[in-house]
Amino acid sequence: MPRNYFSLFLILAFSFSLFNPQHSYAQDEPEVNIGGAVRFNYNLSSWKPGQQARGGDFGYDVFMINADAKFKGVYLEAEYRLYSDAFGGGFLKYGFVGYNIDEKRRVEIGLAEVPFGIERYNSHNWFLNLPYYVGLEDDYDMGLDYIYNDDRFEYHLAFFKNAEEFAFGSNTESSPHRYSYDVVGRNKEVNQFNGKLIWKPLSDNTHKIGFSGEYGGLYNIDTEETGDHYALALHYEYQSNDWSVKSQATKSKLNPKNAPGESRDVVSMGAYGVPYEVAADFELYTLGVAKKLPLETKVIKYLEIYNDFGYMNKRKDEFANTFMNVFGVLINTGPIFTYIDYAAGYNHSWLGGDFTNEFAAGMPDAKWEARFNINIGYYF
Repeated sequence: MPRNYFSLFLILAFSFSLFNPQHSYAQDEPEVNIGGAVRFNYNLSSWKPGQQARGGDFGYDVFMINADAKFKGVYLEAEYRLYSDAFGGGFLKYGFVGYNIDEKRRVEIGLAEVPFGIERYNSHNWFLNLPYYVGLEDDYDMGLDYIYNDDRFEYHLAFFKNAEEFAFGSNTESSPHRYSYDVVGRNKEVNQFNGKLIWKPLSDNTHKIGFSGEYGGLYNIDTEETGDHYALALHYEYQSNDWSVKSQATKSKLNPKNAPGESRDVVSMGAYGVPYEVAADFELYTLGVAKKLPLETKVIKYLEIYNDFGYMNKRKDEFANTFMNVFGVLINTGPIFTYIDYAAGYNHSWLGGDFTNEFAAGMPDAKWEARFNINIGYYF
């Protein structure tokens, strides 16, 4: 069966399950919930002398709206974010329709979360961790996801036709105006398959051991040929009332079919309105630990102290590797969440240096840069 017809067959097959009820729901009226948040941000960066002279900058971060709805087993989840123009403006973070087949099985279709690694976040801090910056953490694409979840096992089988597409042109580049990082520019992510299995050895679900894999195409506009990409990950998560541990080892390789003379050692990835280059062959190692301290005072409900570390090993010998470490504390005062972070990076595009090149070739003589950051968000 040709690839395009096979893709269409999968979409129709999964969509059919939305309208093939096998479970009775007594809900007679639709239920709709609207929420959101307003966040503000202060930062002081070591690589910005003008900002240091001012004592840092404090300004607008994001306004977001969440919508959740459900009716007789069918549900909707969506989130729209509005950043400043400098950070890409407005875009849909996610938006999908789901159907609860029964108490253990469901299917979701739309701009859905890609089942890979520790979800939703492989981190505890405001900056997330290195997998996010290469499209492997808190990622959302256009497709469908089948989920099974019981007391001991959880697994996902998913197909994504492509990343977010806005123009639908024959040879239109993918826009970097999006929340999660995807391949953009002259290559497009197409026909991606994902699978994830999680084992919960104890009935209280404090431990989760998992394996994730994804494989898909990279269509090149210039050559009209389709390369491929894959990623594999082993992950472990521990979650109790007061401790959280997240660890993951990831292998990723992208094989674009670029035009002659163009490097195949890097790919262009984009989000927040701006693209940068990423090494096409790398491993990631991450470890995050957090400790929650309940206070239950009149103002503060709890503190969470954390440290998240990430290391990116680039397989091309001439490329310099990347490091990231974030130490911080989350202060919760009911609807207000305040992250106070000290984020340090080495060859990290968002933490000093050359923004375009840090996740690709980098600089062998780079130095550690740091950003002190306070993010205050009111969630409603």
